Amino acid sequence: MSACVPTPTTDPDSNRTERDHRPHSPPEGPRRRFHVSAADLSASIAVFLIALPLSLGIALATDAPLQAGLVAAAVGGIVAGRLGGSPLQVSGPAAGLTVVTADLIHQYGWRTTCAITVFAGLSQLGLAHLRVARSALAVSPAIVHGMLAGIGVTIAVAQLHIVLGGTPQSSVSANLGALPAQLAHVHPAALSVSVLTLVLLLAWPRLPGPVGRQLRMIPAALVAVAGATAAAAVAALSLPKVELPSWRSHALAGVPDGPVLGLVAAVLTTTLVCSVQSLLGAVAMDKLAAGRTDVRRSDLDRELRGQGAANVVSGVLGGLPIAGVAVRSTANVRAGATSRNSTMLHGVWVVAATLLMVPVLELIPLASLAALVMAVGIQMVSLHHIRTVTRHREVLVYTVTTLGVVVFGVLEGVALGIAVAVGVALHRLTRTRITHDERDGVHHVHVRGQLTFLAVPRLSRALHQVPVGAATVVELDGSFMDHAAYESLQDWQHAHHARGGTVEITGRAGTRIAEPASTSAAGCRCRPWTPWRNHQCEAPDTPTAGTPQEEAAEGPRGHQLARGISAFQRNTAPLVRGELARLAREGQQPSQLFLTCADSRLVTSMITSSGPGDLFVVRNVGNLVPLPGEESGDDSVAAAIEYAVDVLKVRSITVCGHSGCGAMQALLKTDPHGAQTPLKRWLRHGRPSLERATDKNRPWARLAGREPADAIEQLCLTNIIQQLEHLRAHDSVARALREGVLELHGMYFHVGEAQAYLLTEAAPESGVFDQVTGTIGPSEPADPTGTVLYDTRA
Repeated sequence: MSACVPTPTTDPDSNRTERDHRPHSPPEGPRRRFHVSAADLSASIAVFLIALPLSLGIALATDAPLQAGLVAAAVGGIVAGRLGGSPLQVSGPAAGLTVVTADLIHQYGWRTTCAITVFAGLSQLGLAHLRVARSALAVSPAIVHGMLAGIGVTIAVAQLHIVLGGTPQSSVSANLGALPAQLAHVHPAALSVSVLTLVLLLAWPRLPGPVGRQLRMIPAALVAVAGATAAAAVAALSLPKVELPSWRSHALAGVPDGPVLGLVAAVLTTTLVCSVQSLLGAVAMDKLAAGRTDVRRSDLDRELRGQGAANVVSGVLGGLPIAGVAVRSTANVRAGATSRNSTMLHGVWVVAATLLMVPVLELIPLASLAALVMAVGIQMVSLHHIRTVTRHREVLVYTVTTLGVVVFGVLEGVALGIAVAVGVALHRLTRTRITHDERDGVHHVHVRGQLTFLAVPRLSRALHQVPVGAATVVELDGSFMDHAAYESLQDWQHAHHARGGTVEITGRAGTRIAEPASTSAAGCRCRPWTPWRNHQCEAPDTPTAGTPQEEAAEGPRGHQLARGISAFQRNTAPLVRGELARLAREGQQPSQLFLTCADSRLVTSMITSSGPGDLFVVRNVGNLVPLPGEESGDDSVAAAIEYAVDVLKVRSITVCGHSGCGAMQALLKTDPHGAQTPLKRWLRHGRPSLERATDKNRPWARLAGREPADAIEQLCLTNIIQQLEHLRAHDSVARALREGVLELHGMYFHVGEAQAYLLTEAAPESGVFDQVTGTIGPSEPADPTGTVLYDTRA
């Protein structure tokens, strides 16, 4: 009699095979559904201590009931923490929503504002159902940072009146207009409490020494508010304080009352600000926790769904609108949280505080909360963001968005920023210079910039200035040509050839990319859309101009080098001189260290779409990272790593391998006991990769769901994973990873496919490389890895 053995099934999420349940195996015990680690518990307390004063302060800044801030903090922690897709992001009332909410309360009242929050949450649920969360990342960072800066200025100016002992007005212009009168009638008690709050807030994180290091574990916001409250109580100052009325009188959401178009605009504004801030915050938390293997990457659609559910619940219960909050989320990650339990527990602590600590909360002076929120608003105008947008030449977008938010409002300011961003993008896209001149009887048509359909009329006008039958050189000094421009150039070329003329198309370095009139199978099929490409046309039998035979007859390869340098000085240098002069003045500030192979087919600037000053590149045979140590180390690579991490402060390190790597082939064939040549001595740093690849107890790496094509590809993939482990052994890298200021990436470039693959962050040890896709066009593709920096202080 035979027994049926169940077939192992594979879990698509974990890529692991479930164990067979054999007949005589003891039954598995019940799984523990809810387990709170010590790290999550301590992190939840740290976040709670930050959230409590900030929630009250944001409620005060919006002129909402103070209990509404506590309701939003509790709902954001429990509901968004449980249902959201970013396990470490903490949600609640955010400073970025202060201006929006204050305007809504001023126009429609509190109960209608709660209803708007409910409808905004429903809108987020609908957007999550449509799976459009990642499209929010297409919003220019300059617009996002400008919006937050404008909101920060508005918050700071309004709260300054409370700090001075007065009452804020309804707009920034009114607040600025009333400021002289307010300065003439300063309330000394309110000002002293506010100044004490600000001093403690700024000085606490800078306490020196070992004792200071221990004290800094207590959140500065809590210390500032608690210290100011204690001082006000000891001095018996007469100040307005927090008033938390009975929960029985707490106002809940009501039927919306107001013009339909105005309410729709309010819902759309709240949805936009909540969604963008939460989604970019989730991406930022992914980057902050990138070096940790115990945290999953955010599911942005699920995060949007969780935020929508939280806003629905918060609005129904009479709470403020909810979004992901950077300060609390960053504190959560740095406190060592490992799961969403810390976020949910922080919400539980807020509920307990609102029920058990009402007498203590009512001792807090409103001036202290106003000073805290004013400091948050000032920090939202980030100098780091200003430097970033300046480096990327988006100061105009940032400035217009900031001023638009300050003068007109959030929705109007964002709309202005988007309009300016589109205008700047079109200006850059259309800034194509096309010139025509004649030198020594040869007509030269020089195209500088991107060649798109917008430049076709100018291109056609320049080409038709060339006389019939003339010898012509078309120089394409750009990185992109769309279909319309290609067709226009090709049609003119065919017509010019038919009338007895000659056409030579050259690329950026002056190399020939000739496109013959005939496109038969026997002819050359060169394409002029990639000027960087050093392709030489060669007919089947007869050498033509530009072939290797002709170049060999012309002289040594040094002539080609001189020709490329001459083309750079003549064509490219005038375009980049200003940018390089700026880099020379400011020094290099690369964002990442890119460690890759010395293979000539690996063009780092091309496959990463980077330019001068972006990458600090280290190339060696086999993209190896020798382990530190006197015997096995290599001072050259180690020095580059130390300099990049400790001096240049790079934010990421990428180890990039590639297909057909000659070093990996040599490593497979090299006899370790043979004669030691310089190459063999260097390749000893790759032996751990070889041992790892041939270990039968380890699973093979996978490339976009498939097995490696052969042992060489398997070794190339395994070598990337092994070198990332070697990186972690370097002191500077290990220290930066612990501090959360550095992340590591593994990348594989398939030369033949022109396809890049990234090592997945969910399980880097498993060696799963996912394909990176994008669109080919005049605009940059959306970032599939989600590497969007987001560093709000709200």
